Amino acid sequence: MKVCEKVQKKGTTSYNEVADELVAEFSSADNHISPNESQAYDQKNIRRRVYDALNVLMAMNIISKEKKEIKWIGLPTNSAQECQNLEVERQRRLERIKQKQSQLQELILQQIAFKNLVQRNRLAEQQANRSPPANSVIHLPFIIVNTSKKTVIDCSISNDKFEYLFNFDNTFEIHDDIEVLKRMGMACGLESGSCSAEDLKTARSLVPKALEPYVTEMAQGSISSVFVSSTSGSASNGRRFSTSDLTTDGMLATSSNGSQYSSSRVETPVSYVGEEDDDDDDDYENDDDD
Repeated sequence: MKVCEKVQKKGTTSYNEVADELVAEFSSADNHISPNESQAYDQKNIRRRVYDALNVLMAMNIISKEKKEIKWIGLPTNSAQECQNLEVERQRRLERIKQKQSQLQELILQQIAFKNLVQRNRLAEQQANRSPPANSVIHLPFIIVNTSKKTVIDCSISNDKFEYLFNFDNTFEIHDDIEVLKRMGMACGLESGSCSAEDLKTARSLVPKALEPYVTEMAQGSISSVFVSSTSGSASNGRRFSTSDLTTDGMLATSSNGSQYSSSRVETPVSYVGEEDDDDDDDYENDDDD
């Protein structure tokens, strides 16, 4: 109970912190411990009991341990509370799965579009028997700003050329490279649900074997409701902003009227490898006699 109270009071602590405080409390002269009982409360014995108590609390899911950090979770709840908490956790995880599905599908579309573009460019080079002229090449990634010919545009560029400020006096649209490739048909119609049998065959050939079932599901529209770029009813499949300011990739565009930004690029998730624990997961402290 002493160990439990210590961790609950601190919220986040460590084995050494709890053990040191309990050693100080039980070894204090104010506790009036008799000489016969003094050995029972020697430092090493107290530390061993703290170690055992922490293991029990962790097994009961009252505390959690990550490396040397111990966190308070809470005392066991009744069945109704536990059921409610599990339902909340279930909904949270389902929402996370939905987001991951959305990201996966958009990454698949990106890969198909990029590979289709590479194949098209290679075919064009083979037919022309030469590389394209330097001034005809558009490098990825890029964005396209679209507005009326009558629109007055004021453009300012920072000295390091990393930031661009566009000020429009009329409605404008911004499209990223992925959206442009989709409109060129490089995504085989998967993004719009208009994928033919031939397009599906081509799309499946452009992804790893393990992802082919996902491409088929996307073509059938069974999971098309979670596309990232389909959140708007506008013709550009982009998001419509009611505000006048729009920031994207180092570019700030302002307009006194409405604006549209079409962006479907999803960053590739980065693999994370956590640091290995210095101590074994079951050990809070290395005792000489352990």
